Amino acid sequence: MPVLNEAEHLEAAVASVLAQEFAGDLELLLALGPSKDDTNQIAAKLSKADPRIRLVENPAGLTTAGMNLCIKQAKADIIIRVDAHSELASGYIKRGVELLAETGADELGGIMLASGRSAFQQAVAWAYSSRFGIGGAAYHVGGAAGEAESAYLGIFRADALARVGGYDESIIRGEDWDLAQRIKATGGLVWFSPELSVTYWPRGRFDKLIKQFWSTGVWRGDLTRRNLAAASKRYFAPPLMVAVVAAGLVAAAFGLVLGILPLAGYLAAVAALAVTAADLSLKARVALLVVLPSIHFSWGAGFWFGFLRGAAKTVDRSRVS
Repeated sequence: MPVLNEAEHLEAAVASVLAQEFAGDLELLLALGPSKDDTNQIAAKLSKADPRIRLVENPAGLTTAGMNLCIKQAKADIIIRVDAHSELASGYIKRGVELLAETGADELGGIMLASGRSAFQQAVAWAYSSRFGIGGAAYHVGGAAGEAESAYLGIFRADALARVGGYDESIIRGEDWDLAQRIKATGGLVWFSPELSVTYWPRGRFDKLIKQFWSTGVWRGDLTRRNLAAASKRYFAPPLMVAVVAAGLVAAAFGLVLGILPLAGYLAAVAALAVTAADLSLKARVALLVVLPSIHFSWGAGFWFGFLRGAAKTVDRSRVS
């Protein structure tokens, strides 16, 4: 579990792991980055209370670096990634281990079950689970079990991780997708199962959402540039929308009134989604009017930046501040 500035969620995330009913040996390695809140003090308290928890110093604070440090120190032949702002469903580990054996997969994952407490966070969670929010990947919207492009978090055979050298630490976002592609390139199988689910708590503030999806878009653009053939067509929807809207606004600025139509059409579509979104309160529907454009425009603009210039060392500032 890579951990950075997760004082709000860490105890629940750890409890969801330790509560798993699993007949084999289980250890939980927490890769502790340089948090600015009380995260590391909470981790120390948890480790003192349960000998199954081991603390691993991760001075770089990066997810990839923390995962690789834990993988090197892990004693088991199965490695399971858990994020500190997520909670494993009951039976996740037991069933995941069974599925590895049944499918012969090197990596598998289930559904990211996004949830929210505030109206804004509920709107973000809705976007995560909608094809009109952040796309139609099976781990967001569900689907039949089968071979997958990538996996959310991931349950791995340790020898598969060793075979590909673990995570690429030069990649700061999209590291899970890259790892899955390298596993498949060596003949490994990546599998999706709707039987598995993990509750995920998305960003609950506007500024953090913008920062997160800008950095995600930048890295997706960079990774797409590196491996265009493997990129899903859905990755191009937000950047194309940004390009069309931007071109229309430029045209409108030079007197072509019809140039406003792309933006007007997009905003009308967002309004229609907010009106028809199921299981959301009125406040959450209003928040959706802000959430969807925030996700689409920051991700789409970030994609162009990463595709044209590369990601360099772009980090998700919503995690470090």
